[in-house]
Amino acid sequence: MKTISIILLLIIAIIAFIYGPGALRVYKITHLYDEDKIAYNFTHMGELFVTSEPMKASSKAKALPRSNDLFALPETYAFEGKDQNLEEALKHFRTDGLLIIKDNKVVFEDYFNGNTSTSKHISWSVAKSFLSALVGIALNDGLIDDINDPITKYLPDFKGTGYEGIKIKNILQMSSGVLFNEDYADPNSDINKFGRAVALGTSFRDFAKTLTNHKEQGTYNHYVSIDSQMLGFLLIEVTGMPLREYLQKNIWEKIGMEDEAYYLSDNEDVDMALGGLNATLRDYAKFGLLYLNNGKWEDEQVVPSDWVNASHVMDAAHLKPNAGDLSSNDWGYGYQWWVPGFPDTDFTAAGVYNQYIYVDPVSNVVITKTSSNHRFTAEKEYSKAAHIAMFRAIAKATNSDL
Repeated sequence: MKTISIILLLIIAIIAFIYGPGALRVYKITHLYDEDKIAYNFTHMGELFVTSEPMKASSKAKALPRSNDLFALPETYAFEGKDQNLEEALKHFRTDGLLIIKDNKVVFEDYFNGNTSTSKHISWSVAKSFLSALVGIALNDGLIDDINDPITKYLPDFKGTGYEGIKIKNILQMSSGVLFNEDYADPNSDINKFGRAVALGTSFRDFAKTLTNHKEQGTYNHYVSIDSQMLGFLLIEVTGMPLREYLQKNIWEKIGMEDEAYYLSDNEDVDMALGGLNATLRDYAKFGLLYLNNGKWEDEQVVPSDWVNASHVMDAAHLKPNAGDLSSNDWGYGYQWWVPGFPDTDFTAAGVYNQYIYVDPVSNVVITKTSSNHRFTAEKEYSKAAHIAMFRAIAKATNSDL
């Protein structure tokens, strides 16, 4: 046994010597979601991974106004044919922060599991919805000619890869036809291979070039996070600046974000557009409020209103609920935003482990939630459906309580 231990130590030492910090990052990835570590890790990603230079708080930083009326969360929400206890559900899903806006004012805010109002929490795929806004801005500014252009018009080095000839719009709508396994529970899935490759120093761009196409584009909704990273490459190319700088200039500064934020990045200083944004709950909530108000902030149209509206419209049959792959069977999809089934009046940014920016224009409500749900891979669809049921119950309660 002692000999085996010595051999294992030697192997680890050799790997560490060859791969350096990358080997340590791979080790940390394998323990990122451990029950006793996940809450801390999700607010300290900068200690675990390569990160970009942070975006600065806006020079116009200003706290959202707070309502003078007290709002108490409803005790129950209807789910799976019966009333469920909301407080117990929030604990079960390891809620880290919950903030509710009604009629442009904060009516509820609370933090758990060591989080505070200044915690920079990983957004995971909520970052995709920020990315979508930037694509809309770039299109409006004439930096992108047409979203029906093939992405290789702007990224010619992707000719000969799975993305050759794929329209920007189909990439926005997760309909690229690229072959990809997004199952976080499968250690051999493409998304987990991506994590390990990046930890060992592979660039996001090099990884994206390894993917192949296996379905006709624009006919099938299949969630491929690298599609979003391709949109990040597109923005870097057409703007001539890192993604974080374009976000800082066009959204962060304009809507008065209160705190710094940062992206995870690769060893070439490329921001992880697909899910690497780390920010505070309050600043995530401001972005939700921007979309609630059709892209307008005070007197400025920050995101084109027609883009905001198109972002949560399912304009083809394969984008609607119960179409496409089974991983998103109950929800529809727009431009990097989810439409969580009937009714189709609300929409949400959503990230793994239960991160959400939920927008309900009918009730004039935004609900932002960060979480560290270590059970997520085992209860993915259940947890997604439960959260929408909770959000809808909360939105309904604000109509009667305030």
